[in-house]
Amino acid sequence: METLGVILAVIAGVAIVVAVVHTFSTLPLEKKYESSGGGLGGAFDAVWSPSAHEAGMERDRQTQRTAPAPSPGDPPDTIDKGRITLDL
Repeated sequence: METLGVILAVIAGVAIVVAVVHTFSTLPLEKKYESSGGGLGGAFDAVWSPSAHEAGMERDRQTQRTAPAPSPGDPPDTIDKGRITLDL
C-alpha cells in the first residue's frame, strides 16, 4: 500500500513539473519577457526554450546599446517638436 502512495506522489510531482514547463514555454515572447528578472523562470527558458532565451538576451543587448558620439565636424542633430533625432 505504501508503494502505491509513493508511485502516485512521483506521478503527481512529474505532472506538476510538466504543467509548469508547458505554461512557461507557450507564453508569447512579449509576455514572457515583459518584466526584468529571470531567476528560476530564466533557467527553465534556457533549458526548454533556448531560442526564446536567446531572443530575450539579444533584446537586452540591443536596449543597452549606446548611441554613437558625433564627430567634431558633424552637423548638429535636428530638434523636432522637442525631440532630438540622431542621424545615424
